[in-house]
Amino acid sequence: MKRRRLITTGIAMALVLVVLAVLGARESRPGEEVGELASPLPVAPRVPSSANAPTPALPPPAAAPAWMKRMRPGEKPPQFVLFSFDGAASKSHWDRVLPIARRTGAHVTGLLSGVYLVPDADRATYTGPGHPTGQSSIRFGGTRQDVANRIAYLNDALAAGHELGTHYNGHFCEADAPGVGRWTTAEWDRELDQFFEIVARAREQGFALDPATVRGGRTPCLEGDWGQAFPAMRGHGLAYDTSHVSLGVTWPTVQGGLWEFPLPEVRVPALGRRVVMMDYNLWYALNGAKDDPGPPGEYARIVLDTYRSVYQAVFNGNRAPLVVGNHFNEWAGGAFTEAMERFMEEVCAREDTVCATYTEVVQWMQLQDPVVLEQFRRMPAALN
Repeated sequence: MKRRRLITTGIAMALVLVVLAVLGARESRPGEEVGELASPLPVAPRVPSSANAPTPALPPPAAAPAWMKRMRPGEKPPQFVLFSFDGAASKSHWDRVLPIARRTGAHVTGLLSGVYLVPDADRATYTGPGHPTGQSSIRFGGTRQDVANRIAYLNDALAAGHELGTHYNGHFCEADAPGVGRWTTAEWDRELDQFFEIVARAREQGFALDPATVRGGRTPCLEGDWGQAFPAMRGHGLAYDTSHVSLGVTWPTVQGGLWEFPLPEVRVPALGRRVVMMDYNLWYALNGAKDDPGPPGEYARIVLDTYRSVYQAVFNGNRAPLVVGNHFNEWAGGAFTEAMERFMEEVCAREDTVCATYTEVVQWMQLQDPVVLEQFRRMPAALN
């Protein structure tokens, strides 16, 4: 009886830890440093792999890099690293990332919040499902000139070979009921309809983003009822999602008809415990997401050491694509931005490592023998 109680208690504690693993971030308006903070959020229900949902197929790249090829028998895959940025609207941060990407040959993915392309004066053109017209948890895009400037530097990112996906629009999380975790398929359809309408209006102002190249995204706060969300995503031509969480680094799988690139839950060596490897989650684990830089350089060192540890585990392990989730932010005195940039600088220049977009990784997977890819998926998760 005592042993049964201990087992039950252990299971309950494990469930609590899983619930606390996924945290949501309040994004700041472009140009601002820190937004309102969110509390820990529950893990949304998962959609199992389904044989009834076909594997999404993407067109091949117009110009294939040397690594975009079918593996030879016995060959190891490149170590893909996917840097992705929720919101993706800060010029100062693009100005820091783009030179690193040029030097190292990296491609990154910006997950764009549609409202950042909507001038404040036009806020009435957006209505989030279940919310009043003109409301957004991350506000809107500022003046018309602000939006015009944003279009120009996002065009620079596109011209350099980087990808723009969707972070949807109003960023409504659990605290902003009704949050995206409770939306129906019809409500997700409305949100995506409006995202692509916003893109279409921005294209009239010179935005170079082809809607057909918006192939995936990440949901606000990693929330969603995937049984409701995925049909709307598929219906709008999306091919991947990167909102789930995996224990360790695992290969993408098809779930509900979309490629799922999960964020890994990893060990933070300095803390001796596991955290979802996204900047906000790491910030919350370090100091409760307080606006405090801590001892000079300490947080950046802890995060960079974590990135390096995870990279070594996956490079020497299953070689699964490593998702590095971030926001353009200056949280904790810029510690997470500093750690990400230093990691990008050193890892993207390494031999056998490719810093790529989600689309590029899907295109690479399409070239491979499905039997070989399945063998990689069956390898144990890479744990640092």
